[in-house]
Amino acid sequence: METIWIKEEELEKATQLLLEGEVVTFPTETVYGLGADATNEEAVKKIYKAKGRPADNPLIIHVSSIEQAYEYAEEIPKAAQKIMEAFWPGPCTIVLKKKGPIAQTVTAGLGTVGIRMPNHPIALQLIKDTGKPLAAPSANSSGKPSPTSAQHVYRDLNGKIAGIVEGGETGVGLESTVLDLSNPKSPTILRPGGISRNEIEAIIGPVKFNTGLTNQSDTPVAPGMKYTHYSPTEPVIIISEKGIGWEKAIKKYQLDGEVVGILASQETIKQFGTKETVSFSLGEKSDVVLASKRLFKGLRFFEETEATVILAEPFNKSGIGEAYMNRLEKAAAYSVI
Repeated sequence: METIWIKEEELEKATQLLLEGEVVTFPTETVYGLGADATNEEAVKKIYKAKGRPADNPLIIHVSSIEQAYEYAEEIPKAAQKIMEAFWPGPCTIVLKKKGPIAQTVTAGLGTVGIRMPNHPIALQLIKDTGKPLAAPSANSSGKPSPTSAQHVYRDLNGKIAGIVEGGETGVGLESTVLDLSNPKSPTILRPGGISRNEIEAIIGPVKFNTGLTNQSDTPVAPGMKYTHYSPTEPVIIISEKGIGWEKAIKKYQLDGEVVGILASQETIKQFGTKETVSFSLGEKSDVVLASKRLFKGLRFFEETEATVILAEPFNKSGIGEAYMNRLEKAAAYSVI
């Protein structure tokens, strides 16, 4: 399959491909999404095939308005209404009991569906122009870091999808927060993201936090709960403040014959980076928002270098730092020294 590049002023090409049951990637404010008509079973299956995604890993559907969300949710409780009013359009997905003609493959056979309204003009225009909700997981090969640029998508999926809409770099850089409100009495964050737990609790009160499965044979309710995610080609090791420290860690891996990549704040790179290491700056140590935006770009950066191992800097798990650490820990398979 030939993958075509589509400029923002040529969105009618992308709209036509989507209406024909093809898969097209487009930018959102979080990461690039791999979109297909969420009501077309065969189109949705093409998403799974292109990504190499496990069939029991559900997708999120994207709508262009709060009114459209009502077409695909059996019930929208008061808490969900408050979240929509506070954070839509934006990086917050709400899991609700499904209704309407959503393809079975989207929900992996579950009775719930994740719905969000993206805050990006291209994404919203495509949803409006197709008149369909768009199923759109991150536009990367399954398990790889999510793409924050069209070039990232091209590296992973060229020849596997119909089109790539070019829209520059994404803003948030991490996927949406997933909030399960299918049981209004037990609101639960299934995946931290661009909207923090504190922001959500300020709107609806206390929420639970459950980002993984205790039984790996179960079907996850939301993306990111079960399978290995966000991993670059090179192994990632988190350098804990309570561990051996940057200097000893760098020497350890260099003695093992590794070319060390440093994914860290500019202060850490300035202190420990050398001519023998390869570095990618996440910004100032005090700016976890910027670090979160640059994390996936940084993980992908090392794939184009001689680095054979990536040593990464943790950030405090507060605010969006919770989402940053969720992604970094999964990229590292929880490997910490």
